[in-house]
Amino acid sequence: MSMVHASQGKLPPASPELRSEPAIVAGMARATLTASKVDWVGFIEDYDRIRDAIEGVFPDFHDFNERIRTPGGFRLPLGPTERVWHTESAKAEFIAFQGLEVDAVTVAPDILRLTTIRSHDQYNTTIYGMDDRYRQVFGRRDVVFMHAGDLAARGLEHGDLVDIETALPEGEVLRLTGFTAVAFEIAPGSVAAYYPEANGLVPLAHHDAKSGTPSYKSVPVRVSRK
Repeated sequence: MSMVHASQGKLPPASPELRSEPAIVAGMARATLTASKVDWVGFIEDYDRIRDAIEGVFPDFHDFNERIRTPGGFRLPLGPTERVWHTESAKAEFIAFQGLEVDAVTVAPDILRLTTIRSHDQYNTTIYGMDDRYRQVFGRRDVVFMHAGDLAARGLEHGDLVDIETALPEGEVLRLTGFTAVAFEIAPGSVAAYYPEANGLVPLAHHDAKSGTPSYKSVPVRVSRK
């Protein structure tokens, strides 16, 4: 990992109005930061300017535009991969922190815990292809990965069409319909689905109280036959 290389989308745009992630971010910035000194339009006109700005902040990205044009890209230095630990002991140090169990947990025999994931052909929210060689799913993304025991407990089999709905103690019930159940080696009681396809199951009000981060990795849901 820590490899930095150029990439290019292979799928035709879903719409002529479709914009890149940098264009979306720059558009929001222009609309809200009226006194900004950042040349948002210039960033979108030439992505080299974005890389120049990154280089100006992070020294490890020196000569960014030159190195990114080298086939295969370049590798960022990362101490742990070289067994270099920048600590007083010169060893890896693990620190337990508080807060893992602060949220109320919705518990019931039929409730599963949903995490949203990305596929092999996906970088953040950009989908470059419809194949996921990590999980042997090809040509589609409307699937939910489930443990074989959780499938059996609900009278389901691999390949069945299912509905997924949120199971929070309060608030609106959100539902996705017509997903295909895929038997997978996932922890019992847990299910996974791709984002952004499964984002509709993440309630806006269900987020961390301090950071505001939505609960993309832990949403109580029920899965039933369609």
